[in-house]
Amino acid sequence: MKKLLSSPALKKLILPLLMIGMFNASAQQKIGGLALYTVRDNMGADAKATLMAVAEAGYKNIEAAGYRDGKFYNMSPKDFHKLLKEVGLAPISTHQGGVTLENADNMIADVKAVGFKYFVIPVPPMGLRDDYKQLATVLSTLGEKCHKAGLKLLYHNHDFEFKKGNDGIVTIDYLLENTDPKYVNFQMDLFWVTKAGEDPVAYFKKYPGRFKMWHVKDMDSEGKFAPVGRGQINFSDILAEKKLSGMEYYMVEQDNTFDIAPLEAIKISHKGLIEIGFK
Repeated sequence: MKKLLSSPALKKLILPLLMIGMFNASAQQKIGGLALYTVRDNMGADAKATLMAVAEAGYKNIEAAGYRDGKFYNMSPKDFHKLLKEVGLAPISTHQGGVTLENADNMIADVKAVGFKYFVIPVPPMGLRDDYKQLATVLSTLGEKCHKAGLKLLYHNHDFEFKKGNDGIVTIDYLLENTDPKYVNFQMDLFWVTKAGEDPVAYFKKYPGRFKMWHVKDMDSEGKFAPVGRGQINFSDILAEKKLSGMEYYMVEQDNTFDIAPLEAIKISHKGLIEIGFK
């Protein structure tokens, strides 16, 4: 190789190819997405430095969770889009917890301006936690609005949606059975499904294709949040049913990293993703 590279002509030919190979090898480690809620305090302190650290940890996609008064992390949609492009992160989804029927159109326009694909409802909006029928109606209305704008609406679960109400109805089942998949689908939080005592794969089988995105977060022996691969959730079996679930993207999230700094926890989780077989 040294003799080959001693020729100026061959250097011009071979070195670029070697550099491409090195780049591709590095790019193969760029997998998955991160829900920025995990690093929310860091984002509040220095958004650019945090996003650079997220990219450096190996993530290629992000989910926002910092929208207020028409801005994402105190940046206009245009400026946030520019920053994400600068650091090499793709905007995939955003949690829009404050959405109402009155402000939805403005929110949708802002979400579109950043370049997000998914408009995610992270909790029942407008105080509808205990009114699953009205919640289904509102989600359907918001889903139609998103569809017209070229976005996809997802509803994100916690554990309470899997519990039977006084009338025997399970909220998540009602939502799945009473919304049109053309307009409304779901972001399954694997931790909260497990916390509720349910099996994610059983839901994939019962409602195939409805879970377009996952929140990948682990659970330790005490039932607390843990970095991916450091807990007890059998992600390998869940991942094997990716196609059945309809999953198109996944986001690592750890609501509380406890005694591990968030920017360190996301590195551990990214390593866990690779070891489990996520791509």
